[in-house]
Amino acid sequence: MKNGKTRSKPKINFCVFCGSGDGKNPKYAKAAEKLGANMAKADIGLVYGGGSLGLMGRIAKSVLNNNGYVTGIIPEFLGSREMMLKDVNNLIVTKDMHERKGLMFKHSDAFIALPGGVGTLEELVEQLTWSQLGQHYKPIYLADIDRFWDPLIDLINHMREEKFIREGLELNYKALKSVDRMVPSILKQIDKLNGQSEAAKKRVTDSLTANF
Repeated sequence: MKNGKTRSKPKINFCVFCGSGDGKNPKYAKAAEKLGANMAKADIGLVYGGGSLGLMGRIAKSVLNNNGYVTGIIPEFLGSREMMLKDVNNLIVTKDMHERKGLMFKHSDAFIALPGGVGTLEELVEQLTWSQLGQHYKPIYLADIDRFWDPLIDLINHMREEKFIREGLELNYKALKSVDRMVPSILKQIDKLNGQSEAAKKRVTDSLTANF
């Protein structure tokens, strides 16, 4: 694995939430590695949970192997459990999960959820909630590999049908079946959002829900 600790941090950084295991389907690991390579080749930095295991380790190592930049943010108590990856460009060890999530948000321009467990789900839902309440307009994407996120999308649609997600409180996200489209799609949305007013930003993010 290449180590590029001396290189500077890219202007744009994507936070990727994903599992600390590989999961059952081999397509998940392939998607993580492909996404990491695509990000590095586009000079987009990775912000992630700091571990070396599972999909987390795969995407981080893929970014590094393609001369990319990785910021790992991990709480001290998870250092040994998730085997923190010390070869990243910027390793931040936090005192707890709350500090970790705050720094992941601060360092990121967009969020992507690869397949994962309840930790991945919790991180994703928190960003969806903050966006829903107008606390940020950063793009949120689901890497719906082999329809992994379809049950969550069905649940969100059910909440909408039952009027728990109402007009003016929409969830702003986009689901893509392939990671090949992820980087250009997010960059296009970031470009639209840059320099716009708060109302204009909301119109851009609201337009994502037209896909569902």
